[in-house]
Amino acid sequence: MLERYSREPMRSIFSDENRWRAALQVELYAAKAWSTLGVVPEEDVQALFEKADFDLAGILELEKETKHDVVAFTRNVSSYLGPEKKWIHYGLTSTDVVDAAYGVLYKEANDILYQDLLDFQAALKEKALKYKFTPCIGRTHGVHADISSFGLKFALYYDEFNRHIERFKAARKMVEVGKISGAVGTFSNTPPEVQDYVCQSLGIESSHVSTQTLQRDRHADYYATLALIASSIEKIGVEIRHLQRTEVREAEEFFSKNQKGSSAMPHKRNPISSENMAGCARIMRGYMMAAYENIPLWHERDISHSSAERILSMDATSLLDYMLARFTKVIQNLTIFEDNMIKNIYATHGVIFAQRTMSTLIEKYGFAREQAYDLVQPLAMKSWFEAIPFKQLLQEDPTIQATMDAATLDSCFELEVHLVNIDKIFHRIPGLED
Repeated sequence: MLERYSREPMRSIFSDENRWRAALQVELYAAKAWSTLGVVPEEDVQALFEKADFDLAGILELEKETKHDVVAFTRNVSSYLGPEKKWIHYGLTSTDVVDAAYGVLYKEANDILYQDLLDFQAALKEKALKYKFTPCIGRTHGVHADISSFGLKFALYYDEFNRHIERFKAARKMVEVGKISGAVGTFSNTPPEVQDYVCQSLGIESSHVSTQTLQRDRHADYYATLALIASSIEKIGVEIRHLQRTEVREAEEFFSKNQKGSSAMPHKRNPISSENMAGCARIMRGYMMAAYENIPLWHERDISHSSAERILSMDATSLLDYMLARFTKVIQNLTIFEDNMIKNIYATHGVIFAQRTMSTLIEKYGFAREQAYDLVQPLAMKSWFEAIPFKQLLQEDPTIQATMDAATLDSCFELEVHLVNIDKIFHRIPGLED
């Protein structure tokens, strides 16, 4: 992972040092498990826990000879021990150690990501509540449609992250798992009780069944969830990018005192963080595809997934941590231009009130829908193309004059009527109901 797009402590979780530290835990708890079965003497277990250690440089040097990183690791660990070293890696195969250790690393990473998600959602909630009744134009197909609430945008995002948090809880459970079932998953050299003991000691789930490896549908599900979260971040960023356009300018990423927008154009204030999120999300979706490709391994094991996961585990978790942290600050510090929201509502001469006018003709005066539609649409089009206030055209229309009194016509142009159900919507969203 590029340092630019990662943060500590996430960056260090999947480092070689921490990876072997987790592997050592697996080895020690396996020996302890064997002792509960009466195989390894308790005094040897005690000696292992007191003396067992490793040094990364030594492992890397040995790997040059062994061409096998786990063999290099176990031999390096043994160099710190006396006769009790015979119990290191007893009954285990390499992937027993690797997959169980990764279960621990994922747990550490997921604790960070979970807090990131909560922090991000809290920022969304603050904006949702603050701008709950702030009217803005809603757009469909990029075109002005009807009145909405600026806070409703963030309420929608908040609810989306309710789903993401539930997905994440389920996905992390899928990968915070270990196996110690041997070379082909039969427990022929190590009974299931060892696996259960080790996993319980590590605070991860014990798999029901495996081959030499945990099945990679687990990891595909996990990385798909990370990609979904990243895509929703991008989605919010796309909205901010549009709202920051000069012609719109309803919201803007915070621009600090000494910040520069362009090396050539001193006036520029660009949505750089939102654009950054778009690029990062593309990478996250690529990681998801690699994780799916890791599912079909040959028979009981091959290592085609291994190289991909060494990259995936560090890069995907670090990148999502970076995205959530950076975009939380964007949401927290977002500059809002409420005056421009009102200005944009009326930028189309009032034609956005056409639906309300049509509905009033149907509801209050008994017009057929087609009759009301065909009356209102030509006036809206004339207003649009000739820049004549829509309300003026309605006032001048003989049918409207004969049908609708002035007070009722005025009511068709009220902003508040579009927000009467906002409270009801918020009450439907868990976390925003108060």
